Amino acid sequence: MRKKQTAGDRTFQVCLYLLFGLFTISCLYPFYYLFINTISSNDLSAAGDIKFYPRGIHFNNYVKVLKISGLSHAALVSAYRTICGTLLTVGSSAFLGYLFTKKDMWGRQIWYRFIVVTMYFSAGLIPWYITMNNLHLTNNYLAYILPTIITPFNIILVKTFIEAIPPSLEESAAMDGAGYLRSFWSIIVPLITPILATITIFSAVNQWNSFVDTAFLMTETKYFTLQFLLWRYLNESSSLAALIRSSPDMAASIVNMQTPTSVRMTVTMIVVLPILIIYPFFQRFFVKGIMIGAVKG
Repeated sequence: MRKKQTAGDRTFQVCLYLLFGLFTISCLYPFYYLFINTISSNDLSAAGDIKFYPRGIHFNNYVKVLKISGLSHAALVSAYRTICGTLLTVGSSAFLGYLFTKKDMWGRQIWYRFIVVTMYFSAGLIPWYITMNNLHLTNNYLAYILPTIITPFNIILVKTFIEAIPPSLEESAAMDGAGYLRSFWSIIVPLITPILATITIFSAVNQWNSFVDTAFLMTETKYFTLQFLLWRYLNESSSLAALIRSSPDMAASIVNMQTPTSVRMTVTMIVVLPILIIYPFFQRFFVKGIMIGAVKG
């Protein structure tokens, strides 16, 4: 039977809903504030007058910023590294996590500890650069992909997740003649979809937002990523705003002229928007993948 709620229970639920509602609003408001300032009158935005709703709505900021030279190519480079890097990272994490659950794997404990120890010790920036330079990974697309293929944290998540799967499933497949590869693709991969979706989010966000490797390893503009290009523009927003204002197709209205504030906010919105669009499609797997993959037993 359904338990009858008391006045105290109802009061507690109302307070709980209000608390989580305020928390949700506090999380969403920065993105909302960013967006309404990018579509509002630039002079009002620069003066800090846009707080809760847009005023003087226009989309000239996006049109102007997207016309910046080299932006479309940089976006393709970022998309390329995100897609390729994420696929290789997820694939290697899934397979290595599966292998480390097999007791008959040669040197399993040694290799596993060898990978895990890299989470706690780092040689530092200068040795990292020297290593990348000696491997000829400067001005090379592979510099975006190869270093992230083996990710210890993702491997640990997948390994723990697989260990929660009943071993009888693989044993029955082995009795039918299935080997490790067959069991991995036909049995394990369909069952570990939640954790694969979780590490896909981690890897994609990391690849999309990364710009430090570009700053240190790339000197040719054809290798610049969107985040590096926009990060540089953020630091030069004043000069960039002046450059856009002086363009031949500049808008006639003064309220739509580019300002450092409008450039910074529009650039930030362009960087954040793809992740905001993709994340909801994986969100339903996220909690389950983290909870099962983080707790053994």
